[in-house]
Amino acid sequence: MSNRSTRALDLFDISHTYGDVRAVDQLSLHVDEGEVICLLGPSGCGKSTVLRLAAGLEVLQHGRVAMQERLVADGALGQSLPPELRGVGLVFQDFALFPHLTVARNVAFGLARLDAGARTARIEEVLDQVDMRDYADAYPHALSGGQQQRIALARALAPQPAVLLLDEPFSGLDARLREQIRDDTLHVLKRSRTATLMVTHDPEEAMFMADRIYLMQSGRVVQSGSPDAIYHRPVSPFVARFFTATNDLAGIVVAGAVQSPLGVLPAPGHAEGAAVQILIRPESIHLVAPGGGDGTSRIVPALVEEVRFLGNSKLLVVRLASGENRSLTLRVRHAGRHLPELGSQILLQLDPADALIFPESREGSDQYRRASTEIPDLSAG
Repeated sequence: MSNRSTRALDLFDISHTYGDVRAVDQLSLHVDEGEVICLLGPSGCGKSTVLRLAAGLEVLQHGRVAMQERLVADGALGQSLPPELRGVGLVFQDFALFPHLTVARNVAFGLARLDAGARTARIEEVLDQVDMRDYADAYPHALSGGQQQRIALARALAPQPAVLLLDEPFSGLDARLREQIRDDTLHVLKRSRTATLMVTHDPEEAMFMADRIYLMQSGRVVQSGSPDAIYHRPVSPFVARFFTATNDLAGIVVAGAVQSPLGVLPAPGHAEGAAVQILIRPESIHLVAPGGGDGTSRIVPALVEEVRFLGNSKLLVVRLASGENRSLTLRVRHAGRHLPELGSQILLQLDPADALIFPESREGSDQYRRASTEIPDLSAG
């Protein structure tokens, strides 16, 4: 349970429409001091709208927004504090640096209330945090994309905001630089203990950055929790497929289990005779040597039809080589050094615990949306 004294941001029952489109539908979330929370989902799911409502860049239509237990917007009352009075820092996809100002003057933009000495000290402090102090007199055009991202982060952190809001902050960087910059950014955020709400469409990025993830679909949160919990215990096929590709099979529950081409899979909680979907991630299917295996599940022969080299792993497309399912093809992610040859026969084994089983028509449910706790009444002033 979260300690309410560390609560930095609370969104309660937020809804927002654009014309006839329900962009956000009864969404609730919270961010505590020192947490990095990721709003994750496909394009058009409403995650950037949520960020804009938290920042005060959109007029709140329904629900409430609180920061540090002070209500800053109430849709029912039509009351809302502007962004500059909410104590938020913003970093956008394009960084939005002022091209005519030096790095130091960009960082100083939100520090007008400090005297000259305190302002200079704070600029140096945050530039040190992002390892950019030597570039204080440079202009944005002279910086690389990664350096510009660091300056945008420094500028947002300089006024010591209660909440930092990041909108796809790494999407404009190339893949190798993106990995390094997000690692550096995470270290800065954790050292500063800044409560952070970040929007991304990249599941790998969310799992790397987030203490908790809120996964959205069509304006709603369909599951929230730690990266480990969401990845290993998805509540719907949508959630499972969003994080990785899956091999999709079907079956019928008989005596609490489902027969599959890769063995008998336990199906607790599913009714007798129910039609179910079986989702198996490529990395959950393992290659075993002849005479190998763990003895707990079926070993199935297959023929290698495609091999794709992915660096530290290989993606195999295989076709089962025996039984009534001999025409079935599966994708297998293999992390071993040995690279099977095209046309060769291999042996596969699935740990039954790794199979994800869902009712045939289930794609998520309202019961998985997190209910937020009440937040205080609108503060005076």
